[in-house]
Amino acid sequence: MRRSVVTTLLLAVGFGSIASSVRAEITAEQVRQAIDKGVTYLKRRQKPDGTWPDWSFGVVGATYPGGTTSLCTLALLNAGVDPKDPVIQAALKQLRRMKPEKTYVTALQTMALCRAEPENDLLTIEANVRWLESHQVQGEPNKGAWSYPAPRSVSTGDPSNTQFALLALHEAERVGVNVSDQTWRLARRYWESRQDPLSGGWAYRDGARLTGSMTCAGIASLVITGEKVRSSDATAEGEQIRCCGGANDDDDVAIQRGLDWLGRNFSVRGNPGSAEYWWLYYLYGLERVGRLTAQRTIGGHDWYREGAELLVHKQIPLSGSWKGSGYAEDDELVGTSLALLFLAKGRRPLLMAKLEHSPPGDDWNQHRSDVANLTRYVEPRWKLDLTWQVVNLQAATTEDLLQAPVLFMCGQRSPWPIKPSVQKPLAQKLRDYLDRGGFLFAEAYGNGSQFDQGFRRLMEEVFPEKEYSLQLLHEDHPIWYAEEMVDPKYHRPLWGINFGCRTSVIYVAQDPPENPRPSLSCLWELSRGDRGQKFLPSVQARVDAALAIGINVLAYATNREVREKDPSLRPMTDPRPQDPIPRGQVTLAKLRHPGGCDAAPRALANLMEEASKQLDIRTGVRQELLDMTDEALFDYHMVFMHGRQRFNLLDAEREQLKAYVERGGILFADAICPGADPSQWAFTESFRREMKTIFGRELEPIPPDDPMLTDRYGGSDLRIVSRRDPQPRRADEPLKATIRKVPPELEGLKFGDRWGVIFSKYDISCALEKHDSLECRGYIRTDAARIGLNVLLYSLQQ
Repeated sequence: MRRSVVTTLLLAVGFGSIASSVRAEITAEQVRQAIDKGVTYLKRRQKPDGTWPDWSFGVVGATYPGGTTSLCTLALLNAGVDPKDPVIQAALKQLRRMKPEKTYVTALQTMALCRAEPENDLLTIEANVRWLESHQVQGEPNKGAWSYPAPRSVSTGDPSNTQFALLALHEAERVGVNVSDQTWRLARRYWESRQDPLSGGWAYRDGARLTGSMTCAGIASLVITGEKVRSSDATAEGEQIRCCGGANDDDDVAIQRGLDWLGRNFSVRGNPGSAEYWWLYYLYGLERVGRLTAQRTIGGHDWYREGAELLVHKQIPLSGSWKGSGYAEDDELVGTSLALLFLAKGRRPLLMAKLEHSPPGDDWNQHRSDVANLTRYVEPRWKLDLTWQVVNLQAATTEDLLQAPVLFMCGQRSPWPIKPSVQKPLAQKLRDYLDRGGFLFAEAYGNGSQFDQGFRRLMEEVFPEKEYSLQLLHEDHPIWYAEEMVDPKYHRPLWGINFGCRTSVIYVAQDPPENPRPSLSCLWELSRGDRGQKFLPSVQARVDAALAIGINVLAYATNREVREKDPSLRPMTDPRPQDPIPRGQVTLAKLRHPGGCDAAPRALANLMEEASKQLDIRTGVRQELLDMTDEALFDYHMVFMHGRQRFNLLDAEREQLKAYVERGGILFADAICPGADPSQWAFTESFRREMKTIFGRELEPIPPDDPMLTDRYGGSDLRIVSRRDPQPRRADEPLKATIRKVPPELEGLKFGDRWGVIFSKYDISCALEKHDSLECRGYIRTDAARIGLNVLLYSLQQ
């Protein structure tokens, strides 16, 4: 056995607990802790009557009763404080008593009520909407704006008040309160008139310097008003649905010019054009722009990572608060609220990314609101605030792609690059993404024969192995019922690639020319249609079916488990180490056998990559599967084995495996993705039978308090873990699974005081591969990794 690696590992970890190596300037945990400290600070400063001390907003000396209370409440709600929390309930009691008097305060109050318990406050929200509409400026030159309250005939306008009024009206419509078309159109006209014709930025007043805060306000306001007044890219007239409408894109040009200005002048350390003033107010606007425009980067800058990093370092350590500069920001209640709004809203879970792919142009985006509408459809059903992004496939790294659990690729023209020098790197990037748990959802729409040919060519390059090819999915695939039942008459041919433990690529090919149907993308676009548009029942049924297919794919791909945005990007390790085993490197091998020995090909590699990150050691995985009769078996201190099907070993394989374990080697094994049906436990039955045949005794339970499952060897305390158990379902029910808190159920064989065989009848491999699904009975991803690391640490200290 190779034992030199043991000394290397023990020196590296020093028998300490597993702690993540810092691979970036900021981590998700640091952001979470900063948010928690800010929340604690605001809660601590609340007065006994449920309010927070007022501060002036916008104009020196002006008082804004209820403004700070509204802002603090909004920040706490967005930071994850439950509306039922006593702090929120006390604040809401005060907010419900407020009458509309000032634009800032009314807007903030409305946003807080929409966020907390809108079903209880619809009358107040509607009254505020009507008040805001009645105070929109009607006179030139600021027609469509809002200001510090004055008769609507007065022509004064204030872009900051206008931004907040629009934010409130936007949130009100999201909870079901209608805003007039005229209100949106006038507001849009105001913001268009204020954009600098040369540079694309915005200023607070005519002739003043362009600033980041006002440019963010302009961009966000154009996005919000454009959503209300822009014609949809898909329309329905009677039974006829028209796709790829090519709606007027003047608003997109104005928004892009604003983004270009922001990119050229980008900073998170100050408000561009205004230096230190309104820094936190600007960051709150920057978050809004990044989220509403679906941009991960602005001017090449990862706006959330850079902003979060700075805010974490700028947080006042003793109080947990933030303090900016300027009239209101120097008050720590205001500063902390704005910082929390950036940190909390900016890290909303990313549901999916829409791929901007070759060739250049907008072929990939002919339905500009398709993914946005699908995401909005998912949010209330999963009770989550979600976001989506646009990602340029050519420019993105694999790490960038991995931020999104699902990639959506669509179009009419071929996505296969023309330049040969680009083809293989692009295919490898997608393979690396899929290897690490990603999911690709693709669709050809319209006359998509070029897309179909190019996509199939791309998949052949991504998966050169013959066993991974596009196949038609069966009618009983979970895609048709994972979340919502799809009426069979709305089924359409779906192709998939079964890779790892699940279908990891789903492709919607174009229909035959003689029977064309609107694409899913078109129907998602149509789902929100033009304002006030009503569809015929037959059209609505097609839209509903398309949304059901979309949410089914997302549920299947993510298990309805989406992570908050991680501000750090960790470099990937090379998944293909070469033999022989380098000195000082911990390397494992996976055993070949006839029971589906490579059904989760990335499981072991991902475990070793995690070990490299967590333990700061060199790790590797043998590239080729290892035959049990190969003498190289004895080069590895531990080997890995998993599968799904029934199998039988040969006598020579049994003989050598027995010698390996009895000489001190460790066999670590698990059953891949067993389901609720006992027929899916064939691998477990075979493994138990083979171990009894080889060693003459039954596997025995490993006690949950065995030192291997505690922190004794430098790992985690695993006496209670989370396990997913699929639930029986009727034909008309979605996939369901229960997460149970249970002791780990491992089995093994002891040789003296050493476990030589360690086996899990519940899935570890699919979770390690990040391909676990609602159909898999097994440990959740984090606990599967912790179990694997504990076993690895145990094996190295025997």
